[in-house]
Amino acid sequence: MKKHLLALGLLTAISVPSVASAADYAIDTEGAHASINFKVNHLGYSWIKGRFNTFDGTFSYDPMNISGSKVKVNVDTSSFDTNHAERDKHVRSDDFLDVNKYSTATFTSTGVTPKGNGEITINGELTLHGQTKPITIDAQFIGEGDDPWGGYRAGFTGTTRIEMKDFGIKVMGPASYADLEIHVEGVRQ
Repeated sequence: MKKHLLALGLLTAISVPSVASAADYAIDTEGAHASINFKVNHLGYSWIKGRFNTFDGTFSYDPMNISGSKVKVNVDTSSFDTNHAERDKHVRSDDFLDVNKYSTATFTSTGVTPKGNGEITINGELTLHGQTKPITIDAQFIGEGDDPWGGYRAGFTGTTRIEMKDFGIKVMGPASYADLEIHVEGVRQ
């Protein structure tokens, strides 16, 4: 009887696949292992590059079920930084971002689709300047594994283009968009 139960237990363990669950990660902004960068055309003559210095977020990721992944990011819009104080002050004003009225931008994923070879499409809702619109982020899985401090990390990079007029932000010059480049490294919780 014991041999039967042991054999049944082993057979069950071998034939029933283990169920992996998604791991939850906190984006590592304290260690400067994540960034939200942007590039905006300046009057059709050049590019202005910058970043948002203050943000936080979480994501859920399971390599065996990528479509079950989720992302949530909060951005302090007053942390807009192009390394030019007067320009930053102007962009933060009610002429553009109006950070006194709209101090936070948020992104919440609505769906994640694996495309193969580590490429992922992340659909979601971006709330910026009081407007919520759907956007798509083309993302790439970078890697995952143990870190030197006893934690476990996963990293991604992604790009998207947002039309400023869609969010009620004034446009100067011929270009009406901002290109975002996002780098995320998360620590498993």
